[in-house]
Amino acid sequence: MKFPGSVLISLVLFVSETAAAVCLSRGYRDQGDHMWRMLTLLFALVPCALVQLSLCFIHRDVTRDRPHTLGMLLVLGPCVEAFYIYFSAERVEEPYVSITKKRQMPKDGYSEEIEKEVGQAEGKLRTHRSAFSRASVIQAFLGSAPQLTLQLYICILQQEVTVARSIFMVLSLLSIVYGALRCNILAIKIKYDDYDVHVKPAAYLCIFMWRSFEIATRVAVLVLFGSVLRVWVFLVVLLNFLGFFFYPWIHFWLSKSPFPENIEKEVSRLGTTIVLCLLTLLYAGINMFCWSAAQVELSDPDLISKSQNWYQMTVYYIVRLMENAFLLLMWYIYRTDFYLYVCAPMLFLQLLIGYCMGIFFMLVFYQFCHPCKKLFSSSITEALFSCFNILYIICQHHKSTLLKGKVAMKSPENTDEARGSSKTIDPQNRSVHQSASSNA
Repeated sequence: MKFPGSVLISLVLFVSETAAAVCLSRGYRDQGDHMWRMLTLLFALVPCALVQLSLCFIHRDVTRDRPHTLGMLLVLGPCVEAFYIYFSAERVEEPYVSITKKRQMPKDGYSEEIEKEVGQAEGKLRTHRSAFSRASVIQAFLGSAPQLTLQLYICILQQEVTVARSIFMVLSLLSIVYGALRCNILAIKIKYDDYDVHVKPAAYLCIFMWRSFEIATRVAVLVLFGSVLRVWVFLVVLLNFLGFFFYPWIHFWLSKSPFPENIEKEVSRLGTTIVLCLLTLLYAGINMFCWSAAQVELSDPDLISKSQNWYQMTVYYIVRLMENAFLLLMWYIYRTDFYLYVCAPMLFLQLLIGYCMGIFFMLVFYQFCHPCKKLFSSSITEALFSCFNILYIICQHHKSTLLKGKVAMKSPENTDEARGSSKTIDPQNRSVHQSASSNA
């Protein structure tokens, strides 16, 4: 039975970040910064409530089909139970086992199906891991990401980086990166549920580097832009958030699929709508800061798209890179006197290169380290080349239309010159004819 290390990491990050938020808010209270204190507590407590809701909804007791009473109040309850199941599984003989069928990764075009016995304790432990993985994603993008953005913004306004705030920002960044990593692993396991998936350490390293560069640069760009254009940053954030929030609903409406009714047996239609809204809220929060590895599809029974859409990912990163470059350009133009002692062009290039480094590690992961790369019908590099070819064709077509427009603009002038030259030539010809007739 696999050690529940992901449960322990989730618990450590959750408790340490919450404790750091409480200590930092107490420091804000002593300094008289009541607004920063309230916002810090808000971004710390709201994801706690959402994590509890997710544990109550997802984390079910297998035998009684109801939420854990201890897990409803504390995250520590399911964690203690997970470790209790792990350490007591070898001493207790399980009377019930289930058989699961998984297919191995194809070798030489052949995939073998294997059967594995799964005990009741191992099934419960998988439920714990799944619940804590989803809780880590919620905590990361609905709590840690806004918290990191807020604290970095406070550092720029106060022109000071304290030890407590720096520790808190490091914990928040680790929480976001870990949540993004769990999101990637969950997406792989959902999309390839029929296969026995094993993620290697090199894949974990690539995902960690990819998400670290992508999220850190994105937060830095938003904070720099917001420090000089405070009103416009709300418009940028609102447009991004609403766009990603309504995108799954618009796609669902255009598909004309029936309303999903199989999410939970005991949940009414209103409750199902609330759950779907919370899911799209989380989807928008993830895409605000990084690419969501799992694409929400409300018409699918699992609510997750199982197709690998390289073109959608390529368009996302191209648009996001252009947006980051534009926001940095606006910061460079409207930067205040505070940035006189900062090499602005170097910071501009470093942030863009950092985001490109994240894209590089993403390409390495999908091209070489993805555990299911043998099942891809096409690679991400082929999708990139095809997108670049499409852009090249569009540019060439635009150039050709411009050249045709220039030729059309020049053609009337050429005709006028031709008419003028013909008028000058005709009198010369007439004079030549007259001289020839007089000589005759």
